[in-house]
This record gives sequence, C-alpha cells and structure tokens, in this order.
Amino acid sequence: MNTTAMGLVTGLVLGWAAAFGGFGEFLTVAVLGALGLLVARLIEGKIDLGALTGRSSTRR
Repeated sequence: MNTTAMGLVTGLVLGWAAAFGGFGEFLTVAVLGALGLLVARLIEGKIDLGALTGRSSTRR
C-alpha cells in the first residue's frame, strides 16, 4: 500500500472515531495508530533504536 492510500485510510479511521466516539476516542485511535506505525517501522528495520541508546547497528 503506498503512502497516499495509507494516509487516506488513517484519516478515514480517525474521522470515524471523532464522529462517533468523541475526542477521547479520537486521541486513543491516534495514539494507537502512531504506536502501530512505530512497531511496523522497527520490524521493517527503518528505525534503529541503537541510535537512541548510543549503540549503532553498523560495525567499524
């Protein structure tokens, strides 16, 4: 799925949560969506946690 389609789906889900659930549910969906994105990026290897902890994944 390309970035445009993913953005559209995310917007629709957040809109659905805001329309039928209220602000609290909107925030819950937004936070869980961001957490899911973070986990997916970690699994794909696009985010290196070693950079945050001071360790690098590349060896010298």
